[in-house]
Amino acid sequence: MTHDDITADAVSGPGGTPPGPSAVRPATVDGDAESAGPDTAPSPADAALPPELAPAALTLFGDRLDLAAAYAELLATDGVVRGLIGPREAPRIWDRHLLNCAAVAERIPSGATVLDVGSGAGLPGLVLAIARPDLTVTLIEPLARRTSFLIEVVERLGLAKSVRVFRGRADEAASGSSGREPISGDVVTARAVAPLDRLAGWSLPLAVRGGRLLALKGSSAAAEIEEHAEVVARLGGGEPAVQLCGVGVIDPPTTVVEIVRERMVGPARPSAKKRARGGRSRRG
Repeated sequence: MTHDDITADAVSGPGGTPPGPSAVRPATVDGDAESAGPDTAPSPADAALPPELAPAALTLFGDRLDLAAAYAELLATDGVVRGLIGPREAPRIWDRHLLNCAAVAERIPSGATVLDVGSGAGLPGLVLAIARPDLTVTLIEPLARRTSFLIEVVERLGLAKSVRVFRGRADEAASGSSGREPISGDVVTARAVAPLDRLAGWSLPLAVRGGRLLALKGSSAAAEIEEHAEVVARLGGGEPAVQLCGVGVIDPPTTVVEIVRERMVGPARPSAKKRARGGRSRRG
């Protein structure tokens, strides 16, 4: 993929974020990002791999560990300056972000196409592309400042052949907009985007039949499944299952809610108001 291919996807659509409700978090500083004061200036040293995490990092990234380290440095410097990573997160990039995301690769089949919804700074999509060069990854993100960062990182890490940046919302990617064809993939990933019911509504239409949603969750996973299982079923998803990834490699392992798309369900249509005789709407 050329530089022009990536940029064309990233800047399409009328200026800035497309109108309407966004399928990702609001346009505020991401995650736990706080205002960086003089004592929290970003430093490449913050991205250093802690010695105690080196065995896990080598297991998950193998001979692409240097590439993962380069990405960690970009997150700890440019990512902090541009508000994509909170300054307090920089020293925790490896355990809380990179290793946590890379562990999910064990749930992804060889050679799969992966769509990362609400990619933000590239978590988990870019991490998976680094850890698994056999994957083809599309980073779906509607905000200009985030897609600009993603495009730069993809180019600087030499990932343009396997990673595409799509600027737009998840529903736009699934249905096609602004002259672009709809896209779909074998696996859809998401991390810290939305509760399971809304996330499934945005993500399952992006998965091929038999494909799956892998939603990185925390301690709320079981409760979300209990609360939203019926909604997931109506959207064509199978029974959600909690998977622990990276067991024996990272502690704690990554908690993932996995949902297989069993049925193809079209988007819900707004119901029309019932009309009384004479064309007037009934009033309750």
